[in-house]
Amino acid sequence: MRLRNALTVFGFVATMALTGCSTTSESGKPGTETATAKIFSDSYGKVTDAGYALPAIPIEKLNKKFHRQIVSYQTKEKAGTIVVDTRERFLYYVLPNGRAIRYGIGVGKQGFAWQGEAYIAWKQAWPTWHPPKEMAARKPEVAKYVEDGMEPGVRNPLGARALYLFNDKGQDTLFRLHGTPEWASIGTAASSGCIRLMNQDIMDLYDRVRPGKAARVVVLQ
Repeated sequence: MRLRNALTVFGFVATMALTGCSTTSESGKPGTETATAKIFSDSYGKVTDAGYALPAIPIEKLNKKFHRQIVSYQTKEKAGTIVVDTRERFLYYVLPNGRAIRYGIGVGKQGFAWQGEAYIAWKQAWPTWHPPKEMAARKPEVAKYVEDGMEPGVRNPLGARALYLFNDKGQDTLFRLHGTPEWASIGTAASSGCIRLMNQDIMDLYDRVRPGKAARVVVLQ
């Protein structure tokens, strides 16, 4: 599926106004986690979905803090908001009553990191990947996918699911929350700017999100 007409990455960053490195509580102090209520370390087995066979993730090789879990989380954001803490490498899906589902993430390399607010305009299972022209200029080997795209599959850089972030003017920012076959990159700064989750985690998040202006995403540096 072809992506919509998009802004450049520079244009998106230029419109972003948020600053800071953590979520904010009602009192204005940084958000805090006090306990893990439940951890889902057993949720990373082999999955067959839409005819694609996702391999099991050797989750024991990944720091336990990056395993999906429900945590105590104080924030002024409404339930259903996604808060991305790029410094700590966590994505929070805010729940009611001071809790959140926390996922481990991989973030953009230095120079491609971003921050600000957007919303999830649409989502796609097993998406086709169209790298932006800016990426193709840096990596000629992906230029062939700019127009025709890379077909869905377990090796596709967008993984099993993608959530597409748009700005308040309804324009595609080119940034995505997406799956990745590179589970070992979780907790690192390895991507070209997008936020990546393990495939089993993006599938879980995907099912919780209803696209639209209410599906707010806050990205913090």
